[in-house]
Amino acid sequence: MQHYDIAIIGAGLAGSLAAIALARDGHRVVLVGPRPVIADGRTTALMDQSIEYLKGLGLWDEVEPLTAPLVAIHIIDGTKRLLRAPPVNFRAAEVGLDAFGYNIPNAPFLEILEGHEASLATLERITASAMTFDIGEVEARIGLEDGRTITADIVVGADGRRSAVREAAGIETFTWSYPQTAVVLNFSHELSHQEVSTEFHTESGPFTQVPLPGNRSSLVWVQRPRDAEEALKLPLDVLSRTIEDRMESILGKVTAEGVPQSFPLSGMTARRFGKGRAALVGEAAHAFPPIGAQGLNLSLRDVMTFVELVGRATGRELAADIGDRFDGRRRMDIVSRTASVDLLNRSLLSDFLPIQALRAVGLQFIASAGPLRGLLMREGIHPGSALRSLKESLWERVGRQRA
Repeated sequence: MQHYDIAIIGAGLAGSLAAIALARDGHRVVLVGPRPVIADGRTTALMDQSIEYLKGLGLWDEVEPLTAPLVAIHIIDGTKRLLRAPPVNFRAAEVGLDAFGYNIPNAPFLEILEGHEASLATLERITASAMTFDIGEVEARIGLEDGRTITADIVVGADGRRSAVREAAGIETFTWSYPQTAVVLNFSHELSHQEVSTEFHTESGPFTQVPLPGNRSSLVWVQRPRDAEEALKLPLDVLSRTIEDRMESILGKVTAEGVPQSFPLSGMTARRFGKGRAALVGEAAHAFPPIGAQGLNLSLRDVMTFVELVGRATGRELAADIGDRFDGRRRMDIVSRTASVDLLNRSLLSDFLPIQALRAVGLQFIASAGPLRGLLMREGIHPGSALRSLKESLWERVGRQRA
């Protein structure tokens, strides 16, 4: 029976990045999970903090050619309601950055990670599914689909919304649903996107264009489920014209590529993010609509925190309370991000006039107040930094007054 320091269940982006980081710190790691049957057609916008982490892992030089920078984000109220919010523009230069982050196609990103996994001597990749779990006080025991059993000091659940690790650890969830489905695809366009992402807020949810290299972009189009079904049935030429009309032709003629994919939208947060010898990262811990590029960036902060908490390998058994400590470290970030995305999404769906008015006034205030916009941008890129900056500024003022 093979024993590891850490067993990571789920070989998506979050699980793969965690495995690479932990193996490079000298831990004996096993990454368990089958390869995807269908390539993931989505893209991921990784913000500055996440990009710096990829650079630290030595991955960025291979990933960068796949990416397009996001130098600005434009939010446009595309509703037909009486109370409409003004356009809001966020520019990376306002906070001293060349780009907020970079948009990366998921499938080739995962291929790069698989190549690095194979090169690490302390990382073993098992493509069989994990079937059974016994997470005890001394170790975690995992039964595999191929009949083998492995053990580990710590088990990390990176196995998605229906996490078997979460269930085995006895961690309950709080779940909710939205009357929405996200249609995702890539498209080419006549005019340059100028490295700007444009997010149209509609009555059914956001319609978000994110740059890819060249005159290409990815699209996340959140619609009512029935409308999404109809969109998936459209011939590509009709779908292309529909997208162009939705975008008010700001990128000229549009040509949709490949086969669109769809994902029903719901929300979930675990009641705990770790317990004993188990820790949850990514969508095993939290899931919410694709708004504001928060999903994988939040998952990467899970990974960063776990790797920091575990530390470099010492040859000693990992502590039995790592899951509990991880839960405490991640709670505020996850709860606050989940709540803010949920609130923004529900404000788009609400037909209640006072809610629409509050949203319009809030966006008007952000559009006109440069310092507030800067705080929000810094908070989106580096969570907690806006609060620290505000606190330091207040203390500086107090110090000057006392002097």
